[in-house]
Amino acid sequence: MTQPPQPPRRAPRLGLYLNLYADPADRPRLADAVEQARLAEEAGFDWVVLGERHLHRPGYHEALTSLTYLAAHTDRVGLATAGLLAPVYHPVWLAETLAHIDVLSGGRLTAGFVLGYRPEEFTLYGTEPRERVPRFEEGLELLTRLWTEDEVSHRGRWTSLEGAFLSPRPLQSPRPRIWNGGRVSAVLERTARLCDGWTTSFNETDAELPAKIAEYLSYPVGPASLGKEVIVCREGFAAARSQQARATLELPLRKLYDAYGTWKRTSMDAGRYAQEWDDIEARSVVGSVQRCTERLAAYGEMGADGVILRVQPPGLSQRDALAAIETFGTRVLPGLGG
Repeated sequence: MTQPPQPPRRAPRLGLYLNLYADPADRPRLADAVEQARLAEEAGFDWVVLGERHLHRPGYHEALTSLTYLAAHTDRVGLATAGLLAPVYHPVWLAETLAHIDVLSGGRLTAGFVLGYRPEEFTLYGTEPRERVPRFEEGLELLTRLWTEDEVSHRGRWTSLEGAFLSPRPLQSPRPRIWNGGRVSAVLERTARLCDGWTTSFNETDAELPAKIAEYLSYPVGPASLGKEVIVCREGFAAARSQQARATLELPLRKLYDAYGTWKRTSMDAGRYAQEWDDIEARSVVGSVQRCTERLAAYGEMGADGVILRVQPPGLSQRDALAAIETFGTRVLPGLGG
């Protein structure tokens, strides 16, 4: 029997991954990030997205206070993390802080997490890398319950609560969406069970994505799930010509990848940051308006509900970052339709 034609997938929503690297030459008070976030809001992006890093020289702005600051300087755009190091935080503190950000922002929070991989970051917070999975699972269970239940009692390996509650709870009902990032099967299963969306690595190849997406979607959701969404993370830069995009982005991005090779020395994907430009470009949304439109449409057909674009590695000027954001908003997004 002939199957009826399937309707085309909705074009993926766009997120802008903001550069939080800091050095003495930075403008004060996250001025560049605020300027980019406001432009992204005007340009039609769905989220601005922050990552987290510690023990980084010359510096990296703390994610949650930065998110609160951005909430005060924007009106509509979603505020997301991708992702916070869930295992190092006390779950009550994390749940309360994120709930308050959701309240202060008018219900714009998406909370994205990762397990983490740098031993020195775990040591900084008095935790152990070998404990990261059970800490993550216990923490996410408590965060979800504190966001949705009137009172929470719990006797766990690391946290015990009796009649705990949050006031105020998050503004969104029943709660903000939760994302989780990672590459291996255990992470995909855990994400389906405890979270509402999977964020890919920036270095996941296009050849790998269809099978990973299918695997994630195959796992059963947990009782508190709000469903599943796939968020693809990609380097992004749009310009009038592909050669112009490469000339602007290649050197700053190469320097960032060289640094990642050191930071990720204990990570399974450390070697992916030693690749040539052609390999990086093949898994990125970089180039002319036409190429970027085609790349984003292809991710939508692949199953992506959203694509997070990192347009400003350290060393790329604010002017170039703003130009790329505006090009995505005024020329690429209209070509995607809806």
